[in-house]
Amino acid sequence: MGPIILFASFMLFLILSVPVAISVGLSSAIMIFQDGMPPTVIIQRLFTTMDSFTLLAVPFFILAGGLMEKGGMSKRLVDFAYSLVASMTGGLGMVSILACMFFASISGSGVATVAAIGAIMIPAMVAKGYDKGFASSTVAAAGELGVVIPPSIPLILYGVAAGVSIQDLFFAGIIPGFMIGVTFMILVYFVSKVKKYSGEKRYSWKEKFISFKDAILALIMPVIILGGIYSGYFTPTESAVVACVYALIVGLFVYKELKWKDLPQIFYNCALTSSVVLIIIANAGLFGWILTSDGVPQAVATWFGGVSSNPIIFLLIINLLLFIVGMFFDSGAAILILAPILVPVAISYGIDPVHFGIVMIVNLAMGMITPPFGVNLFMVSQVANISMEKLLKYTVLFVLVMIANVLILSYIPSISTWLPQVFTK
Repeated sequence: MGPIILFASFMLFLILSVPVAISVGLSSAIMIFQDGMPPTVIIQRLFTTMDSFTLLAVPFFILAGGLMEKGGMSKRLVDFAYSLVASMTGGLGMVSILACMFFASISGSGVATVAAIGAIMIPAMVAKGYDKGFASSTVAAAGELGVVIPPSIPLILYGVAAGVSIQDLFFAGIIPGFMIGVTFMILVYFVSKVKKYSGEKRYSWKEKFISFKDAILALIMPVIILGGIYSGYFTPTESAVVACVYALIVGLFVYKELKWKDLPQIFYNCALTSSVVLIIIANAGLFGWILTSDGVPQAVATWFGGVSSNPIIFLLIINLLLFIVGMFFDSGAAILILAPILVPVAISYGIDPVHFGIVMIVNLAMGMITPPFGVNLFMVSQVANISMEKLLKYTVLFVLVMIANVLILSYIPSISTWLPQVFTK
């Protein structure tokens, strides 16, 4: 009866438009009182959830994204991507996707990726005759790569919630992130072919080298972050601090576009965003603890076992479940609530938890561009000043491509597990 009360109260709060983080916390508190436990348990579990060195990476990666955006790194990444693919059919759309891939390898956030790249690329595409809805949808979809390509905040949260190596998860996200980016480029190419969006001027090798040289400090940043993690010089949390220091030095003293007077506003924005994320994490930790105490993961495993013992059917059901969840829930909250329940079940089906983590993250990333709560859609509608109706016309094409990617990643686990197996032996 307990889990029913927990989920019923949670859904009631959501229907009443209570923010997700507060809904999770209030429904958990109701269960604490229902079970006759003292109120101090709530405070203890909230602090226990937050007492994690790994979670320090979240605010630091958010800060690193803010510093590199204001410090001119994002602009140089766009310029380099422009020199590489702008001459192709639909070149500016491809530039947007490639720039998002570059930015994603540093920021760890989908929304930050959309904000940084969208502000530059959407006006540029519209000025060249691209449909505003298509331009905005392209950036919104490519922004998803911020949560798939390492370093990724949702991958860190999954690692914490499921007890899986974050280093392995970072390795596992590289090929899927690249694969999704390439399939998006293919879609942009064919749409542009139909819409007759021609490419820009072709860049010479000398011009490409100049743009590469200008962007080299920005491009080195993910090499430092990921190289340091994979080589064991620092942890994912320490790498986030390194990213902040690096972005600060380059922005202030090399590119000189970041000013001392900009720092208070950047720190304020970082604190605001981090506080929202960390409140969700704390309340979701309490929620997950109650579920585990009531034996929900075991009950779910038993239910799945009764439905089918076939891992193919299990993954199909999970993909459908996560697709629906992603439409209504923040990815961080969904990961922290569902991972402790579903990962043990996946393991019982013989599914590698690293592989399952990528399937979960990519599914929930799709929720960033699906209504009613697609955060990337809301962000890009603000950046481009465009209505949701015009966005959805083209967004559905990217969702279909994402569904194809999810199915491929689900049933070919080696795409996710090959790199971790090679580099962690």
